[in-house]
Amino acid sequence: EVQLQASGGGLVQAGGSLRLSCAASGFTFDDYAIAWFRQAPGKEREGVSCFNGGDVITYYEDSVKGRFFISRDNAKNTVYLHMYDLKPEDTAVYFCVTDPVVRGYGCYDGGEDSHWGQGTLVTVSS
Repeated sequence: EVQLQASGGGLVQAGGSLRLSCAASGFTFDDYAIAWFRQAPGKEREGVSCFNGGDVITYYEDSVKGRFFISRDNAKNTVYLHMYDLKPEDTAVYFCVTDPVVRGYGCYDGGEDSHWGQGTLVTVSS
């Protein structure tokens, strides 16, 4: 059974940093594409960052480029989202997702192929 456990969210002031972690189990982690999505109150879910299996393609949403960085530790079956210079508009629930559709221009829900973690809340105060 695929399981994803996201953690690391919290309350931070604008300009601060957080590192989100997503611990995965139940599948061969390093073969899988992984994504971070977020959903802010009243807004649609959006793909923030993702990479495909083998990390050949890595995508960042325009508003986070240069501030967020995705990485994985295959030995720990964990993917990270390193977030710097956080802004109030980054406030959202962040989800890690397996098997997204990864393109150079975006990350998309893979539908039945994707598994979603429970989400971790990031709140950035101004």
